[in-house]
Amino acid sequence: MDTCVSFKSHLFEPFLSEERQVNPCVYGAELAWWLSRELALEGIETTYPNNEDWGWFIEFFIDDNEYWLCCGNVDDSKSKWRVYLDCKAKSMFGRNKAPVEKAVPLLVALKTVLNRHAEISNIVWSNEIA
Repeated sequence: MDTCVSFKSHLFEPFLSEERQVNPCVYGAELAWWLSRELALEGIETTYPNNEDWGWFIEFFIDDNEYWLCCGNVDDSKSKWRVYLDCKAKSMFGRNKAPVEKAVPLLVALKTVLNRHAEISNIVWSNEIA
């Protein structure tokens, strides 16, 4: 199942200075905020974005399963992006991860959102799992 997507777009270029980013050349806040809003319009509610040192993520919960949609730029670029699904573990040491199958509605909505915007191009899906 495809759980990772890369694409190109100028829609999500950072508007704050480099000093205000999570880390130097690590972007994705604008993408995460946009995805949270667009997915909500598709009936998929996530959390507001949170950040890590590698980029940004939004959380999606279904039943007792937690998923992160991780958002970030590729190779210090301000126009190449990567979004991937991270199935969170339910127990210590990464055991008992949430099943990918429960996240299908999220992934379908993500695909719909990305495909409907002409400003997003070079969309490539893969089955990479974090």
